[in-house]
Amino acid sequence: MGSKLGWLKLPLYGALLFLYLPIAVLIFMSFNESDAPFTWTGFSTRWYGELISSPEILTGFRNTLIVAIAATIIAVVLGTLLAVGLARYQRSAALEAIALTPAIFPDLALAIGLLTLFTNLNYALGLDSVIISHALFCAAFVTAIVRGRLHQIDSSLEQAAADLGDTAVGAFFRITLPSIKPALIAGALLSFTLSLDEFVIAFFTNGPSTPTLPIVIYSMVRFGVSPEINALATLVLLTSALIIIIAQRNLKVKDQI
Repeated sequence: MGSKLGWLKLPLYGALLFLYLPIAVLIFMSFNESDAPFTWTGFSTRWYGELISSPEILTGFRNTLIVAIAATIIAVVLGTLLAVGLARYQRSAALEAIALTPAIFPDLALAIGLLTLFTNLNYALGLDSVIISHALFCAAFVTAIVRGRLHQIDSSLEQAAADLGDTAVGAFFRITLPSIKPALIAGALLSFTLSLDEFVIAFFTNGPSTPTLPIVIYSMVRFGVSPEINALATLVLLTSALIIIIAQRNLKVKDQI
């Protein structure tokens, strides 16, 4: 029966080929010696050296790191508190749906809504507005991850700590926080990756003088794809993939323990 239905795997292989073949070509052509992005003339790491000497790219990379690190810290704190509140103190399907809405809401609609909010508040757009926007967006993912971990933890441990005279805050730091540490690490890595690659929200909520790396890439692509962009996209892709792999392995190892 299995051999007769083997042809059903063809759509799967076709979809994987459609998704990953362009990425493989991009990585391969990033080592192209030619100035033409898709004309192979020989192997070279020239374009990776060009990235280091580009002040525009370095500025965008610095801004992206600032936003990603700050947004990750805020998202982990807010998402963890929200997850604990939903899992332990307020079991409400409506509140849970509201808390997770930013994760499933279209980026464009969320970006326009945040831009409208900042405009009505007369808030100057810059890196701080991008940090706030990314933190709110990433907090939903942290909430989902931490909440799932909390459901696996026996709440009687926290009750036992309270019976022994510990405070709610003390029980959180001594019992709950160590138990959800794998989820916190995974949520932080995922938040960092999402903020690192996010373009739409940053494009709408950022000022003209503080572009992030995705905005820099977009401005470069508008004038045509160059081997330099291939090299930059390759580095961003590999960094994001590495962070996601670390997060998944961390969750898998902790679950086995």
